[in-house]
Amino acid sequence: MKHFNKIATVCGSFVLGLLALAGCEDEHFYEVDSPDWLSEKVDSIANSQNSGDEELEGMMEDVYTIGSTDYSTGWWTVFSKYYVIPDGQKWNAVFNLNINPGASNTYKNFALIICNDVDREGEGYLEYGAIRYDNQPSGNSEWGDYIDRSYVQSTLTFETDTDEGIAQLGGRVTLTVDRSVEGAFSVRMTNGTVTKTYNQPTALVNLNADESNTNIRCYLVPEGSYINFLQTNIEPIGGLTSADDKNPVSMELQGVPEIVNIGTPLDSVIANVSAVVTFEEGVTATVASSELTFSVIPDMETPGMKNLVAAYNKTQQGENCDQPVIASATFELVEQIASIEVTTQPSRTTYYYTSAATEGMTDRTLAFDPTGMEVTATYVSGGTGTIDNSRLTFSTVPATVGTHTVTITADEGVTATVEVTVAESAVSEVTNSTAIVGAEDNSTAFWGAFSDDFNVPSGETKSITFTNYSSLAGNWNNYVVVLRKTDTTVEYGVVRADNYGWGAGYDGNTNLRLSGGQPDWAAWLATMNGAEVTVYVTNCGNGTADVQAIMNGTDGTTSIQYYLGITTIDPEDLNFALTVDGSHLVFGE
Repeated sequence: MKHFNKIATVCGSFVLGLLALAGCEDEHFYEVDSPDWLSEKVDSIANSQNSGDEELEGMMEDVYTIGSTDYSTGWWTVFSKYYVIPDGQKWNAVFNLNINPGASNTYKNFALIICNDVDREGEGYLEYGAIRYDNQPSGNSEWGDYIDRSYVQSTLTFETDTDEGIAQLGGRVTLTVDRSVEGAFSVRMTNGTVTKTYNQPTALVNLNADESNTNIRCYLVPEGSYINFLQTNIEPIGGLTSADDKNPVSMELQGVPEIVNIGTPLDSVIANVSAVVTFEEGVTATVASSELTFSVIPDMETPGMKNLVAAYNKTQQGENCDQPVIASATFELVEQIASIEVTTQPSRTTYYYTSAATEGMTDRTLAFDPTGMEVTATYVSGGTGTIDNSRLTFSTVPATVGTHTVTITADEGVTATVEVTVAESAVSEVTNSTAIVGAEDNSTAFWGAFSDDFNVPSGETKSITFTNYSSLAGNWNNYVVVLRKTDTTVEYGVVRADNYGWGAGYDGNTNLRLSGGQPDWAAWLATMNGAEVTVYVTNCGNGTADVQAIMNGTDGTTSIQYYLGITTIDPEDLNFALTVDGSHLVFGE
């Protein structure tokens, strides 16, 4: 039996024939999240020929959206097309910047990335740097080895990234990247209310491996905002996108649950499902479940793997399309659980912490580690079976000495418990084999020099003290901590002195806790050239690690930075090293 939602007039053989179709696998650098805005944008194009100061010539229609219209786009997740700017030419772009009305951080707008003529992640890819629309001299509103922040001016300046006024950045923006003046380089972004400029009195150096290629590329990256792109005078790589209506060509389902209890209505199964529909010209749209027609094959009565099939029959602008597109995804239909029992205890039940930079924190927690644990379920039918730990959720563990109870939850109201012990970690100091890491003139680029690798056994904390010297060019031009395995090519995470990091155990880690940075970044940075720093790395014994730092500035002030709960750690193989970025470290002063 097939279960239908919004019964479709699609014959069964057609649906079954398309079950094997793969989802859209290509990386989408841009997306249109709603067809409703197109008519408004066409009107906007007609009125967007003037930047305010000069007539924009040769503008071409290029209509697409960068980022999710629910303002959920995270940093470095969605990108515009590439626009290649030859030496001696100027790129003009017009777009609508949509700022989240509830945005509480001034950096939730967009950044212009300037790079050499190579794809991101491609061999030889190099960046000149980035210029964000907001202007925060004490923060990271511009960065890069070839961007001199002293050339930046703006009619709106924020002192901190929580200042009010980000809404002033929204609206129709005209962006100009100018290489037309010999021996100079400039950028201008304005919406008529806020104008930010970058006027460099020298030309950009050529970062291309082929010296005869003097092109640069530019692209836009939103964060917590989205961009309705409208016009460009340079045709992008991949071509222009017209405002004409477009038929769908493929579709990929998102948000399909992995496991569903028998007896769950289909409406509940698809409640959080959406689809990314790809239209002609490579434009994509995120479509809600209410716009799709669903069926489940073969049934919703017996346990096992099921196919959720969805059909969509609209054009980009919401008209009936020439031919519907079909997508499918699988989920497992399981018996409902009546109770659960821990039948094998976890392998690791003692966790550790230290309070070097978190003294006085009363709500600190540790993550439960289910490694080695086996949980057996009793189903409403009377049968039993082992549940995979990925189907369970766990309460957190207070970071206080003693025994604590962890609640394990399978379904609502179906729980079991297990006990773990928390102890304070022993701290011991390590020393580097060399006196200096990095060139003393702070010329060493990022990842250009490293300290020794220091092993951190499970349950222990290793500390190291050094003097940090900085070029003071940016907040990131200080020490960097790298967590990795003995095989140094396998990294858990990389964290900087300025409340920023990345890596397998950092990215997407919803339980990671950061100190949040400094109240005044400019004042903090001014004290870091000669600051005495002690870094503490704790192997918490539960598959996570903590990094804490205490920084005594040159003016006598003390600041802290911490990263609590970096994941993916193998407790039997945790090491850390220090590296630099426009800085150097001296040990034993």
